[in-house]
Amino acid sequence: MTGFARAEGAAGAASWIVEVKSVNGRALDLRTRQPSGLDGVEALARAEVSRLIRRGNITLNVNVSRTATTAPLRLNRDFLAQVLELAREIEGAGAAPPRLDALLAIRGVIDTGEEAEQPEDRAALEAAIGKTVTQAILALSTARLAEGARLVTVLAGHLEEIASLTEAAANTATLQPQALRDKLKAQVQALLEAVPALPEERLAQEAALLIAKADVQEELDRLRAHIAQARDMLAEGGAVGRRLDFLCQEFNREANTLCSKSADVELTRIGLSLKATIEQFREQVQNIE
Repeated sequence: MTGFARAEGAAGAASWIVEVKSVNGRALDLRTRQPSGLDGVEALARAEVSRLIRRGNITLNVNVSRTATTAPLRLNRDFLAQVLELAREIEGAGAAPPRLDALLAIRGVIDTGEEAEQPEDRAALEAAIGKTVTQAILALSTARLAEGARLVTVLAGHLEEIASLTEAAANTATLQPQALRDKLKAQVQALLEAVPALPEERLAQEAALLIAKADVQEELDRLRAHIAQARDMLAEGGAVGRRLDFLCQEFNREANTLCSKSADVELTRIGLSLKATIEQFREQVQNIE
C-alpha cells in the first residue's frame, strides 16, 4: 500500500524534517536514514512501524539543520598574559618579538563562545526528533487506512463480478442436467461404436474420464466458497492482505480447471472473463495490508 507523510520540528538552534513513504511489499521492510549519533531515533521508528504497519516497503528520512549562531569574540586575557610571558623569555634569548596576528592565531587566545555538545543536550534533541518521527509514522498509517477503506469498495466490486460470472457458468446450457446426459450418452455411444472396438476395461476408463471432465460442479462450489470467504475477510478488516493473496491463488486454480474442462464456447468465454476479473482482484489485493 502506498502512502506519504511529512512532519517538522525544531528545538533551540536545531530544526528537522521527517519524511516517510511506503510502497507495496509482501513483507515489512523499513529503511531509515538519519544523521549519525541518532541511533535511538532508528530504534523508535522500527518499534512504531512494527506496531502500526504489517507489510510494505517503508522509507524514513530525517534531515536535521542547525542555525548558525554568532557569539561575541572574547579575549582570554589570562591565557594571553601567559603567552606574552613566554614570548618575552624567548625574546630575551635573542628571538624576534612575536607579531600580533601570530599571537591572536594561537588557539585559546580568542574565545568564540562555542561549546561542545553535552550528552544531555544530544539526548534531549533525540527525544524531540523521536516525537516528530512518531507523528510522521502515525500520519502515514492514517493515510494507508484511508486508502484501504477506498480499496474495500473496489475489491467488493470485483467479488460481485466473480460471483456473477460463477453463476453465469453454472447456468450455461451445456451444464444443465438433460444437456449433460445427452452429451455423455452421445460420447459413450461413440466409444461403443469405435472401430476397432475398445477393450471393456479401456471403455470403462474412457467413460469415467468423460464423466469427470463434464462435471464442473465441484469447481463452481469451491468458487462460491472462496467468494464467501473473501467477503468475510473484507468485513473482518485488519491486516488480511496475505490471506487474500493465498485466496487469489485458489480462485485462479478453480478458474483454470473450469476452462480446461470446458468443451463449450460459451463456458470457455465465461471462464476467460472469470480469470481476467480474478487477476484484477489480485492486483488490488497487492495494495492492501
